[in-house]
Amino acid sequence: MIRDIQEEILRLKKENDVCILAHSYTAHEILEVADFSGDSYALSVRAKSAPQRTVLMVGVRFMAETVKILSPEKRVLLSHAQAGCPMAEQMTPDLIEKTRAQHPGCAVVAYINTTAALKTVCDVCVTSSSAVDIVRKLPQEEILFIPDCNLGAFVQSKIPEKRFHFLQGGCPIHTLVREDEVLEAKRRHPDALLLVHPECLPEVTRHADYVGSTAGIMQFAKKSDCKEFLIGTEMSIAEHLSYDCPDKRFYPLSKKLLCPDMKLSTLTDVYNAVAGRGGEEIFLDAETISKARGCIDAMIALGG
Repeated sequence: MIRDIQEEILRLKKENDVCILAHSYTAHEILEVADFSGDSYALSVRAKSAPQRTVLMVGVRFMAETVKILSPEKRVLLSHAQAGCPMAEQMTPDLIEKTRAQHPGCAVVAYINTTAALKTVCDVCVTSSSAVDIVRKLPQEEILFIPDCNLGAFVQSKIPEKRFHFLQGGCPIHTLVREDEVLEAKRRHPDALLLVHPECLPEVTRHADYVGSTAGIMQFAKKSDCKEFLIGTEMSIAEHLSYDCPDKRFYPLSKKLLCPDMKLSTLTDVYNAVAGRGGEEIFLDAETISKARGCIDAMIALGG
């Protein structure tokens, strides 16, 4: 049955000129029918070069918004209308403007996991893999990093010469993991390397053998000579890696690392969207696109 639906999706996306982008946290059966899979920014860049007129983002809302910002001429669909991101949505432009006023001359650095509205009031965007390099290149010595204070603290640890300001924000899933779980997991799997996303708490990342983005974690695991890994990010990554590297063992660091928003989109949602009877079209006004594009362009200029 699954294969039948997948084959119909493959037929319909070609017939209806749809490019399917699937975030790495989505189900494996969705990745199998996607044109591209990866993290949010990489997918947005892929959308720019895709020849199709319609782009279906199988992920969450801020990702679809980023696609629209970079490809405003395309029709952009989100696979499930309720798929949001609590971290991306937890701050408002007004809050950021008021906080900026308290730190004159600071650079406002926005994690890519932010809404289009938030991006309009920021100076530069970063990804988890590019954040350290980009912030280091900024001329400003004072940084307001939003929204994830855990990723911000990780960046700060690499650039101690700059002054950082944070607001209380972050990924509610990654921050659920505590140090005692890490120690217990390492006890159960003493030969496994621990690979952790920087959205986790500092008490977790300090035990890691590698700290990096989702793409970085996957690349590290594939290239490593080690045969066992504890995966400290959304547990679907452990599943995907087990398909890609059947000779290795992958263990989710915690059963708490399950993103409900990413799990909302099903293969049936993808089918309905490419068939023209599902998904939500993303609309952004020209001013929002222009202002939000500014901080993304700054990221690209700085090598992000």
